[in-house]
Amino acid sequence: MTALIFAGEAVYAIPFHVTRFFRPTVLEVFDLTATELGAAQGIYGVVAMIAYFPGGPMADRFPARKLLAFSLWSTALGGVYMTSFPGYVGSIWLWAFFGVTTILFFWAALIRATRDWGGNDAQGRAFGLLDGGRGLLAAVLASAGVLIFSLTFPEDASTASLQEKQDALFQVIWGYNIVTALAGVFVWFAIPDIHPSKANGKKHSSDDTISKHIVAVLRIPAVWMQAVILLCAYVAYKGFDNYSLFAVQAYGMNEVDAAAIVTIGAWLRPVAALGAGLLGDRYNVSKMLALSFLLLLASDLFFAFTTPVAGVAWILLGNILIASTAIFALRGLYFALFEEARVPIVMTGTAVGLVSVIGYTPDIFVALVAGIMIDANPGTTGHQHFFMFLSAFAAIGLAVSFALIRLLHQKKSTQH
Repeated sequence: MTALIFAGEAVYAIPFHVTRFFRPTVLEVFDLTATELGAAQGIYGVVAMIAYFPGGPMADRFPARKLLAFSLWSTALGGVYMTSFPGYVGSIWLWAFFGVTTILFFWAALIRATRDWGGNDAQGRAFGLLDGGRGLLAAVLASAGVLIFSLTFPEDASTASLQEKQDALFQVIWGYNIVTALAGVFVWFAIPDIHPSKANGKKHSSDDTISKHIVAVLRIPAVWMQAVILLCAYVAYKGFDNYSLFAVQAYGMNEVDAAAIVTIGAWLRPVAALGAGLLGDRYNVSKMLALSFLLLLASDLFFAFTTPVAGVAWILLGNILIASTAIFALRGLYFALFEEARVPIVMTGTAVGLVSVIGYTPDIFVALVAGIMIDANPGTTGHQHFFMFLSAFAAIGLAVSFALIRLLHQKKSTQH
């Protein structure tokens, strides 16, 4: 589990941490507008969407150790190119490459290995540990990155030259590259080289084909609802990437303080994810999902309809903490639904592929929508429009969570 945690966060550090915690600096150093960065990350989403589904059956057929290690090492190579600060076209190709390395060979294998570890009765704990542990590692990496970033910056951050910003970001990216490569080594030696069909004592029968898995998974209504829940939760998570820019443009913070305040929110991830997972095992995962969406909706509506007061950081921090609790609770819960929905364990990879194709489509459009809204309405107004957009998805997630609770409750009643 420790190896899965390290792999699960390290592989996404280079593609996402850099733009999440240092977004204003990335835009300047890479010479990108918010819309162009959103488009580059949108290409990642398109490639990822294509890669999710074949990655699912692959995870049901090949050892996780080999798939995960290869993904980590190839992603680190992409990070080496990232240190050249490519412009718009180079960024398009870079994030397309990350879409292959972080998804095709990686994602379904990670979820499959985690479900195998959790067994029948501890899915909430397994996925809570996975995302909580990933959150702890993310917070440590982000804090180290912010420290390196601030030490490289001049004392007065507002007077930093372009070269000084490049130097600071260069150090941060190289730090993430090293961590990602080392995580690949850790995975190679820590995870047993076991075929996934043997992890739970079952082997594929001769007629246990990929096509039969796909058809069987498509017939489970709860899986489709889980896909919509994942989509709505992931919209919120992608929206979190915009908080540092929001702090700078709406609350008047400098870039270092903005990165720091978002990092504080990231420190809630291990607590929220693991806590929600444990509560999910006790009170049902579906009920905890509904509660998390309710909290998220309240937070998004607050940012959407209140006017920021420049310099009043406690209001910003307080609501970021509320949003972070809800977002990271959702991340610790949505894949734990497989057991509650009674998806056969031998079909886990295929189910992950289907759910992910739909659920991770926000990789395509959220950053792009945010960029367009903010560029079209500079300052606070653009950000408020974006939080209205986030509120709509939180409301949909809440509604589908209630519908899923009814569906699963009816199933239990019928079985009894």
